[in-house]
Amino acid sequence: MHDNKLNNFLKITGILNNVFRPQKTLKKTRIKLYNTLALPVLLCGSETWSVKASDVRRITAAEMKYMRRTAGYTWTDYKTNAQIAKELKITPILDKLLEYKRSWMQHVNRMP
Repeated sequence: MHDNKLNNFLKITGILNNVFRPQKTLKKTRIKLYNTLALPVLLCGSETWSVKASDVRRITAAEMKYMRRTAGYTWTDYKTNAQIAKELKITPILDKLLEYKRSWMQHVNRMP
């Protein structure tokens, strides 16, 4: 995975956190902004990545940092990532990444 993409993703989510504070912005709005502005930056070209276990941890941590704040929890609230994703009704980045890879492989396999 490219560290630059993850760093850009973290910058964008940091800006979203500063501009659209969770206390003053609806959860639905923050999730839409996240899906529109942050996710495409990280997932661009992800179809061809070979994702390592360390990459999985870093991607999940970056995603949950934003989502935990959107849901109004801190890390001391003892909410699991799955509980937060279910509450916010979001699909985890890694699931989307695997779906992109699957779609890409199907596309390549259809080629003559």
